[in-house]
Amino acid sequence: MQVSSLNEVKIYSLSAGRSLPEWLSDRKKRALQKKDVDIRRRIELIQDFEMPTVSTKIKVSRDGQYIMAVGTYKPRVRCFDTYQLSQKFERCLDSEVVTFEILSDDYSKIVFLQCGRFVEFHSQHGHYYRTRIPKFGRDFSYHYPSCDLYFVGASSEVYRLNLEQGRFLNSLQTEASESNVCDINPVHFLFAMGTAEGKVECWDPRTRNRVGLLDCALSSVTADTEIDGLPSISALTFDGALNMAVGTSTGQVLLYDLRSSNPLIVKDHHYGLPIKSIQFQRQLDLIISADSRIIKMWNKDTGKIFTSMEPEHGINDVCLYPNSGMLMTANEAPKMNIYYIPVLGPAPKWCSFLDNLTEELEENPESTVYDDYKFVTRKDLENLGLAHLIGSTLLRAYMHGFFMDIRLYHKAKMMANPFAYEEYRREKIRQKIEETRAQRVQLKKLPKVNKELALKLIEEEGEEQQITRKRKQKNLPSLLKDDRFKVMFENPDFQVDEQSEEFRLLNPLVSKISEKRKRKLKILEKLEAKGEEEEEEPEGKASDAESSESSDDEKGWVEEVRKQRKLLRQEEKLKRRERSKEDQQTLLKPQFFEIKEGEEFRSFKDSAKKQKLMKKTLEDRLKLEEKLGTLNVSDTTVGSKQATFKLKKSEQQRKQQEAEKRHRQERKTLRRSASHLKSKRGRGRLFH
Repeated sequence: MQVSSLNEVKIYSLSAGRSLPEWLSDRKKRALQKKDVDIRRRIELIQDFEMPTVSTKIKVSRDGQYIMAVGTYKPRVRCFDTYQLSQKFERCLDSEVVTFEILSDDYSKIVFLQCGRFVEFHSQHGHYYRTRIPKFGRDFSYHYPSCDLYFVGASSEVYRLNLEQGRFLNSLQTEASESNVCDINPVHFLFAMGTAEGKVECWDPRTRNRVGLLDCALSSVTADTEIDGLPSISALTFDGALNMAVGTSTGQVLLYDLRSSNPLIVKDHHYGLPIKSIQFQRQLDLIISADSRIIKMWNKDTGKIFTSMEPEHGINDVCLYPNSGMLMTANEAPKMNIYYIPVLGPAPKWCSFLDNLTEELEENPESTVYDDYKFVTRKDLENLGLAHLIGSTLLRAYMHGFFMDIRLYHKAKMMANPFAYEEYRREKIRQKIEETRAQRVQLKKLPKVNKELALKLIEEEGEEQQITRKRKQKNLPSLLKDDRFKVMFENPDFQVDEQSEEFRLLNPLVSKISEKRKRKLKILEKLEAKGEEEEEEPEGKASDAESSESSDDEKGWVEEVRKQRKLLRQEEKLKRRERSKEDQQTLLKPQFFEIKEGEEFRSFKDSAKKQKLMKKTLEDRLKLEEKLGTLNVSDTTVGSKQATFKLKKSEQQRKQQEAEKRHRQERKTLRRSASHLKSKRGRGRLFH
């Protein structure tokens, strides 16, 4: 039994471990169990809980006693009795099963939808009846009040088969070209079907009319999602009277309230694979959604991930055992997986010993699944030359990296760095030498960066330790040993510049103190270079001498500040002289200016005027515009101010306006001359 943990949620894989072949005798099985530890520790919860090749669907009867699974090859159905923890019966079928439904509380009434458009009915004794539907079916649901089976598939019609009358009824005509899934609400029996166009159609079975339409394809596209094509509906499940969960072919799960056309939450699996199954866990308000690669459990109110599982083989179907923490999966492998998650609920009554077993395991923790794997980041894979394995089965994506087999990691590391053992051996030898040196008198090793600051801190620590010893107080933590300030003594970017203005003015007496420290630094560096043992420091001066030194420092503080300021002024003068010399040496080069299209060059005075105007305040510019006549400010009757202004026109607009004026004047003169000629002609005729 393997134990994995994600988000502090323990998941027990009950089907982990090797399975023994059926043809082995009991004596050989017992001998293998004695020899092999893995076989001895494995838990076979239900005997032979597997299929010959692949399992496609798995379901539990309403009474919880029987678990039924279908698979290949050959196509068959197997029924397992949980009370006996073994297989009840096995029946072979003529064609592969697309899906099936248990109509009764036990295994006595079962309906199978098969690949070749066949619908097969089984009773307690075996095969009962077989019929066909007009088009290939993909899913069906049973309407208990009317005893109708609703079939959806590669057609726009929904076929209805009444089991009481034993005949087909009028089909429901939909707008969809094809339908993938369907479900009936257990409370008010609303029939919903998911189409290939990414829509969900809701029908009322009583009136056989469509009562609602949801465009899930449009709602599934968000800012974070990347979709290649039009998403179709691949899974659909009701929860209670009002909630409905829809899964798309692009890996999104949408949670709807039937009273609204907008989804409450959209959850993306980030794998781009179709959602195979959706289950509701009501005790913790969780939704269990699964694609062919991962099973995710998340909160239906916030969308926060509760936990997730990634089986070794592809997932075809997921079944949650009612009112318990047991989860079963149908996989692309012979063995069907069984998981037990104690947080979701207790173990079923037919395997109540699991609770005691998990409690013992928690008291005595053993190695988990991840002990055989190595966590590596993308950068580690590039260093090892294994970046091409991303996306393969050899790497399992987890958080910001991947899990890979520890054996593969060691082989790749040996090939990438064949001298790793030599480096390891040298490091071990160096550690042992340092351990032996620790017994001797050690030198004070100073960091490479900010040596003077480190020496100052060491001196202050020594003084503080003496004070705390006298007062019997606890020692404060050292800045040199604190991880938060470690970078200050390692990174050269944090080096204190003692020649800067700020440092010299703020620390005027630092030169005197630094001289003493520099002497000490030189002594320590010599001792480190020679490798000699440190001699005992000379005894300190008397208290009277110390007090006289402090008083001298206080008196000389002002003088030191003045000296520093004089030095800074002299340095500034030298810098100015150097700059002036550089300016004289540099030759003046002509500057070229580019004129924009539609503008004429007048003079440099215009650009100078514009620059002066831009530097002026808004008040000065408004006054200037008032003088020019482009702006007029006046008081209104209400008491506020009113400003009217004229827009400045460009050269092209001015030229255009002047041309228009000339044209108008020419037309006026022509009209006047024409009217004058007409009047003359009229007068001539009268006189004539």
